[in-house]
Amino acid sequence: MSTLVLPSTTTEHTDRGPLDKHELAALIARDIPRGSYVNLGIGQPTLVADHLAPDAGVVLHTENGMLNMGPAAHGDEVDPDLTNAGKVPVTELPGAAYFHHADSFAMMRGGHLDVCVLGAYQVAANGDLANWHTGAPDAIPAVGGAMDLAIGAKDVLVMMTLFSKDGTAKLVEACTYPLTGAACVSRVYTDHGVFAVGGPDAGVTVLETYGASVDELASRTGLPLRRL
Repeated sequence: MSTLVLPSTTTEHTDRGPLDKHELAALIARDIPRGSYVNLGIGQPTLVADHLAPDAGVVLHTENGMLNMGPAAHGDEVDPDLTNAGKVPVTELPGAAYFHHADSFAMMRGGHLDVCVLGAYQVAANGDLANWHTGAPDAIPAVGGAMDLAIGAKDVLVMMTLFSKDGTAKLVEACTYPLTGAACVSRVYTDHGVFAVGGPDAGVTVLETYGASVDELASRTGLPLRRL
């Protein structure tokens, strides 16, 4: 299986605004290698299914027990017994298969998935992931299968906004929230840009920006962002 491809140079799209969630999902779908087995996390990552090309050969796995899941179901396509792990009605593609929840987690934990796409509260420069608990006393923790995916998938992609509602950066030098997985994230897709993280030098490399320059994002995040 081919790995994620790096562009030859950093592209700064300063002539437009940040990406919306559908544009971001399409960007992720574009970068998933052909023929990959992929899990899409609960929430916005499920939108990626709607942007995968039919001939991409990508097989979607959902942790509640299905392979070759299709895009979201609408109208007459909706079957109340056919949902993804987030309880969103989905379609099935030719060759779809169903299996026990335990078998699904065995696929995740056994290293059989090429890519997973997860949401996050924070991602660190070294690839640490925090996406299940903010640490607040009144917060409701929600682990789900994220820990299994974080350590089981060959490439972990994160889909999130770059800044929280109060303007705090979610791409950080070190996570302050409880970790889901250590040094597991390969790439971070946000409304303001795409970043490669981790690796031998545990740095952050900017692949693309949207609505801001690399220098502007470096100033806002406080991180030493690198160009290709």
